[in-house]
Amino acid sequence: MRTTGLLIVALALAGCTAPPQQSSLTTPPSPPPPSPTTTPSVLDFPQRPRALPLDGVDPCGVLTADQRTSLSLDNPPSAYVEPSFGGARACTIRSTTSGNVARIALVLVSGADVWLSENAQVDYTVSAIEGYTAITVRTPDVNNACNVEVDVADGQFLDVMFRDGGNSTAVQQDHLCLGAQRVAEAAMASLLQKR
Repeated sequence: MRTTGLLIVALALAGCTAPPQQSSLTTPPSPPPPSPTTTPSVLDFPQRPRALPLDGVDPCGVLTADQRTSLSLDNPPSAYVEPSFGGARACTIRSTTSGNVARIALVLVSGADVWLSENAQVDYTVSAIEGYTAITVRTPDVNNACNVEVDVADGQFLDVMFRDGGNSTAVQQDHLCLGAQRVAEAAMASLLQKR
């Protein structure tokens, strides 16, 4: 009888105890806390309004004559190939008014997310132009230029550089970034209308 009583007490106590904890082998690990310094990737880009492929586009024809005038880019556009972007077709336009130079390159070998990589070693901010992700890029120790990179299609981006063309008084980089932004906005408006 004493054994039966102990068995009943043991069963009663077993019913009151907490269930065994799951082991690390059966419990999925909890996700790591979000890091405030997480680097955005192409997956973080908002969806494009539509793909805007740059194949077959003439870089010197992206800006209209009226747009070039409103941006004070009054010299004739000059086409060339930019080897640093995988042979991208490019165009430079100088302003005799400000002495600054705009460059438009149509990059077909890489997405704009290349600028978000640690390997790029640049400072950047992410915004949008016409609903497309735009990355303003400042290269450390290069104060005479600023780039805006617009994610237009998978594996393609529009590169706009605005640089000091050798003015006697150096142009502030903030002003150059504003110039790059204005040229990129005009270029995107033009591309959307033409494509």
